[in-house]
Amino acid sequence: MTKKKNKYYVVWKGRKPGIYTTWEECKNQIFQFDSAEYKSFPTKEAAEKAYKGAYIDFKNIDARKIAFTDKQRKLIGRPRKNSIAVDAACSGNPGILEYRGVYTKTNQEIFRMGPFPEGTVNIGEFLALIHGLALLKQKGLKDMPVYTDSNTAIAWVKKKKANTKLKESEKNKELFELLRRGEKWLLENEIKNPIIKWQTEYWGEIPADFGRK
Repeated sequence: MTKKKNKYYVVWKGRKPGIYTTWEECKNQIFQFDSAEYKSFPTKEAAEKAYKGAYIDFKNIDARKIAFTDKQRKLIGRPRKNSIAVDAACSGNPGILEYRGVYTKTNQEIFRMGPFPEGTVNIGEFLALIHGLALLKQKGLKDMPVYTDSNTAIAWVKKKKANTKLKESEKNKELFELLRRGEKWLLENEIKNPIIKWQTEYWGEIPADFGRK
């Protein structure tokens, strides 16, 4: 299970303006407070920088970009538009699962699977990555990269095996059949397409994101 990253919450206008390290602390300052001004940031440095400024200057920008210097931005670069991006969404863990792939340049959805009645987000991201790789091979697009924001999915694909703790049952039988098919495909096919980690902290949410956070 992926460890949840800490967030820092800036309250410009609330019962007690300041920087808070938990949502509960932040909520205590802004709940039922008229015209409260607040926003979350991924690092302490970004939060401190924002707190020194005005809410209006930060409310409509991607908070994850603030902590990067110009030099870091150049090193990180930008994602390749001629690519596909994959992601999964799971309501619960385990829970109802879907996964999909989109063309990065246009955000056009090119495949979508599910909903499956019981799965995990790791399984979904693993299957989405395999689906994307298989689709590109089928179309002869061996140089087109596939972006995923899941380190787990990348690791499982490299090992050609899903290291899931979810137990197979009648409820998730269809999903496990897809897992077996996916693992078989990995064993029988050489992966030539670049698999690239999506840099969420700099680029924002991956284009295939379901927008359910």
